[in-house]
Amino acid sequence: MYSTPSPMTLRAPNLLPAALLGLAALCGATAARADQALAASRNCMACHAVDRKLVGPAFKAVAARYAGQNMTDALAAKIVKGGAGAWGPVPMPANPQVSPAEAKALATWVLGLK
Repeated sequence: MYSTPSPMTLRAPNLLPAALLGLAALCGATAARADQALAASRNCMACHAVDRKLVGPAFKAVAARYAGQNMTDALAAKIVKGGAGAWGPVPMPANPQVSPAEAKALATWVLGLK
């Protein structure tokens, strides 16, 4: 007759810490890709690229310029409202299709690039 083994008889090496570390790393990588996907879905990538200037500055250049500064909210506001003059004569148009939460996620992602 078959009986269900107790949890004590199924004890294996504790792999939970390693599994959690792997999951955390995967979630971080997924979050970065998700924010780049968000940038693409909101047409940010039509004028910007991660590592080279297009119409607007590279996202990595934005991160470098504002490194060590608390610019998340200001950048999020600029994403939604647009702006001009900070990166040259070409203005950044307003993006009313981007919600405030999405703008903050995008700003956090951009400022976190290295």
